[in-house]
Amino acid sequence: MTDDEAMLRALELAAAAQEWGDTPIGALVLGPDGAVLAEAANEREKRGDPTAHAEVLALREAARLHGDGWRLTGATLVVTLEPCTMCAGASVLARVARVVYAADDPKAGAAGSLWDVVRDRRLNHRPEVVTGIRAAESATLLRAFFRAKRGL
Repeated sequence: MTDDEAMLRALELAAAAQEWGDTPIGALVLGPDGAVLAEAANEREKRGDPTAHAEVLALREAARLHGDGWRLTGATLVVTLEPCTMCAGASVLARVARVVYAADDPKAGAAGSLWDVVRDRRLNHRPEVVTGIRAAESATLLRAFFRAKRGL
């Protein structure tokens, strides 16, 4: 699966998260061969769990099913919005090879926008970062969600 194909699937997952009132963010973990290891959408509202971000849920499932213990060596995390500090840290700790995201998050992004956890030289692992894949589609989905939530 290419980055673009994976992001298209992540956008489908993101759109589905709106059904249960969650911010539309979707994530996939791809194996070194590009096959989908796990996928998830945000479920913070659904689960009542502040850590139920799409990235964390996908990383947990991928590690449970396919990882070398907790290590996801060679894997790619694909997500519709730039990871926050928690999710960026989780990707570093999971040892993913790449983080691919669509839209920047200037308010909470931790892959280059506000912070740069994934490339912090003080940490023992630094995944490659690819940005902007279907960014406009992701940003449009997020804007529409928040506009509707605010009643605009």
